[in-house]
Amino acid sequence: MRKWIAAAVAVPVVAAGAAAFLWLRGGDLPRPATLRSETTSAIYAPIATRAADPAPLTVGEVFPAGSVAAGGATLARQGTETLTDCAAAVWGGAEEAVAGCGQALRARYASADGRVFGQFVIFNLADAAAADRLVRAFSGPRDGGGGFVRLAPEAPDGFGAARSWAQVRALGHYVTVSWVGPVGGGGRVDLTYPQVALDSLSLAVQRRLTR
Repeated sequence: MRKWIAAAVAVPVVAAGAAAFLWLRGGDLPRPATLRSETTSAIYAPIATRAADPAPLTVGEVFPAGSVAAGGATLARQGTETLTDCAAAVWGGAEEAVAGCGQALRARYASADGRVFGQFVIFNLADAAAADRLVRAFSGPRDGGGGFVRLAPEAPDGFGAARSWAQVRALGHYVTVSWVGPVGGGGRVDLTYPQVALDSLSLAVQRRLTR
């Protein structure tokens, strides 16, 4: 189990078989240029419902360290939020999909040079079916009832959503969203390891399987 847990997060987002696509552009609300999404699996059956896993998430559980790192990329935590109104963290069709969500935790991260900004959000939903519905809402087109998470109010003005990447996972009754992108109009920024580093925060859910 522990080997599987490590592998689940450590796989680079460029791995073969990842479902990547360009999102439709338009409108005022930012969304990632490239999204990879996964619905839940039987592995998470022990935490398929909030009734079976009732303890609320805590900031210390989900964000236990001051930074995340992978492949030489390090992102330092800039701040965290605990939201009881999950609809405040999303827009579009995703607002309906978070009905029954008990809490959302959000954290902001940045590289030391300020060239990469990221945010991680985890939603505590009623059950795995609700988690999968939220993933599908995030994956839907803007003009077809889709939506995405809102950028935190403290996100930098120069965040390049048009060049950003996001990973969305349903893990039992939870949904995690890791979203990274370049800041400013400089040259190309490799987001591979910043994405892997931020997505490692999903291990908070894996640890609930081993309790």
